Amino acid sequence: MGVTDVRLGFAIAFAASTTAVLTLVSCGGKGRVTTPEKRELGVVESNVRREDYAGSRACAHCHTAIAERFENAPMHTMTRLPEQAVIKAPWNDAVFRFKDDELRLGKFGDERYVAITSKQFGSKTYRVTRVIGGHHREDFAGVEVVGVKANAQIIGSAHDELILPFSWVFATQAFRYKGYSVMLKERPGLKAGGVWAETCIFCHNTVPYLSTVLGALSASTGAKSPGFQGEIVDDRLPPDRRWSLRITDEAGLREALGKELTFLSPGDKLESGAHGALDQLVRTTKAGFDGRHFVELGIGCESCHLGSKEHVADVRVRPSFEPKASFLAVDHGDHGQDLAPAALRAQRINRACARCHQVLFSGYPYTWEGGLRKSDDLGGGNINSGEARDMLLGGCASAMSCVDCHDPHAPDNGAKLAALEGEAGDAVCQRCHEKYKTAAAIQQHTHHLAGGEGARCVACHMPKKNMSLDGGLTRYHRIGSPNDRVRVEKDRPLECGLCHAGESVASLVKMMEKWWPAGAFNRDELRKLYGDLGSSVALATLEQGKPHEQAVAMFLLGKLGGEGKATKLAKAAVPLLAKQLTHGIPIVRWYAAGALEAIFGEKSPIDLHMKNERIEADAAAWLAKHAD
Repeated sequence: MGVTDVRLGFAIAFAASTTAVLTLVSCGGKGRVTTPEKRELGVVESNVRREDYAGSRACAHCHTAIAERFENAPMHTMTRLPEQAVIKAPWNDAVFRFKDDELRLGKFGDERYVAITSKQFGSKTYRVTRVIGGHHREDFAGVEVVGVKANAQIIGSAHDELILPFSWVFATQAFRYKGYSVMLKERPGLKAGGVWAETCIFCHNTVPYLSTVLGALSASTGAKSPGFQGEIVDDRLPPDRRWSLRITDEAGLREALGKELTFLSPGDKLESGAHGALDQLVRTTKAGFDGRHFVELGIGCESCHLGSKEHVADVRVRPSFEPKASFLAVDHGDHGQDLAPAALRAQRINRACARCHQVLFSGYPYTWEGGLRKSDDLGGGNINSGEARDMLLGGCASAMSCVDCHDPHAPDNGAKLAALEGEAGDAVCQRCHEKYKTAAAIQQHTHHLAGGEGARCVACHMPKKNMSLDGGLTRYHRIGSPNDRVRVEKDRPLECGLCHAGESVASLVKMMEKWWPAGAFNRDELRKLYGDLGSSVALATLEQGKPHEQAVAMFLLGKLGGEGKATKLAKAAVPLLAKQLTHGIPIVRWYAAGALEAIFGEKSPIDLHMKNERIEADAAAWLAKHAD
């Protein structure tokens, strides 16, 4: 599928030549004089159709410094062509073994191949066509080939690019079965996964916004189209937090849909009625939209800023994070009329991020706060990549946006995020919560010494209780308080237990009631979660919790053991941790192994990709070595 890789390696050349004339010519550097008389200047009027997009090249003419940084940012390089990409995974004859199967990586000339030998699914070879990701891991897509010659000529290939069944994980410098970085159930063998164009292209590339909201627009007509990868997050928010799309001009919508249908499938005739046309576009998009139809390979400027051709033509016409078109409107819900401009902007940015960062794809049924994904009373996500949706569920969704902490243009955000763990993070919160600027006020509010980890705003209001893609814990972005009743009585572990994992449930709850009196917590509800309230919060969560809660407890127990604290507790956890090495959700296995590594002070000898009998035997030998 011949896709041209649209890159940003063009910014520097334009910097000097355009600076002096930016006020006279268009942002795109085409030499056109601005025409303010055409309409009152403000924001773009249309930014959702294919023809509304200008491409990142046009943005770089003016936004040179941002373009230079964005060139190698993980956001921009989310999808790459293998012949142009810097690939970190080892390739020359590298081997990944999974149960009875084997996957071998090789190169023929400049092309990369993956040969899979599977006892259950047979032997197949694929030519790699896409590199996906590059921040925490690399995934790959490819086309099946019947054979390859020494000069890398393809003898035959399938029509579809498939997701290949392995990842290269940077934190561990090791291969992992693709999908085992989320809450995916155990798989029997190595097999290429779903069709790339039907599963992951809308979040990893730049496509017209209209293509991603066909289902939402169809739902607004009272009907429901077949599901596909284009979704908006608001359907997965409580009703009082939802924004919705409304069709304002059916004829205008049909015109836009007709143009997109002609682009995707020339010769097809648009079906009648708004729902009929939308349903047809959903089916056509699902069946035929692929790399040939991108606005841009990878995430470009307009993935977030939406179509900006009007801004390129006239710099005074501002882009908008909110979708704009003559045929649709965004309803901000019952609370929308009360939002100040700054709050609206924050919500728009958070929703722009939540187009992708909503992590609702794995089929795992549980959320935090005791919720289920299919209910309206939804809790937040339990794993990396759901942060923006969690942000929209929390208490600061209208007061701050994702970009207050995260720079999507940066090649690496690590240093900034590390700084936010300290005073810099407190300063973000103190912009609104000014009364907590003094050490005395902080200490009175937190009951911890000012300047210490326990007194940091994020420590309690954005606790580290989510599973991260590097095998650790990351911050939960549904901003709230650790003594929120729903968190105490529905979540495991207690959020105070994230720092005090060895303390009993009873002692922590008693202390929380003393420090932040807001009524007693229901002990019967707590017993449903933990059983004996005299048990340590971490050990009780490991014994009683849901899989995502167990993973957090495993990490905490490993940390306690690795730091030499609560040695008795860590040793008591060893048999329970060993049982989880064959957990039915494989990502949990890595948390169990990590905890045992920390407690024993050595790297695990167990290959968690092997069959359960092999894992159990190797685990028994490892534990016997460390028996008292």
